[in-house]
Amino acid sequence: MEPRLALDPARTALVLVDLMDRIAGLPLEPRKGTEVVSVAVELAAAFRAVGAPVVLVRVERPGVPEQPPGSGLVAGVAADGDIEIVKRTIGGFQGTGLDERLRERGITTVVFGGIATNLGVESTARAAGDLGYDLVFVEDAMSALTGPEHEASVKLDFPRLGTVVAASEVHFTKG
Repeated sequence: MEPRLALDPARTALVLVDLMDRIAGLPLEPRKGTEVVSVAVELAAAFRAVGAPVVLVRVERPGVPEQPPGSGLVAGVAADGDIEIVKRTIGGFQGTGLDERLRERGITTVVFGGIATNLGVESTARAAGDLGYDLVFVEDAMSALTGPEHEASVKLDFPRLGTVVAASEVHFTKG
């Protein structure tokens, strides 16, 4: 039986980083972008079902007249009521209002997924940790450009910052 991580839905948000067509379509390891998106969509549905916020962070390139093709979120990821954050740096907190949006909802724990594990996800998570949030990393809701980059984040860095789990281990307390 897998251990269960019981999260308080009133104090927890799911933050999914860069689940955009042009990023999810890259050659990724240890899993394809479509696999990451599938797990992320299931996680997001579970969060929405208990009234916990879902935050979708996507990147836009600064200083260009038009974003490259595939810069929108992958179809089916977003739902009404989700919070969409546009970042212009690697991490999702700098200059985006994400911290304020989470704090106004009383969020103290942030659960992460997205692409790339060692770039957008890790940068956003490090900032969240610096801001005092408790961190949870859903390993099977992430991938990177190479397997070793993903493994370094989930085996070396993330355990020092928070808790690493599989999506099947994420559950909510009954309020």
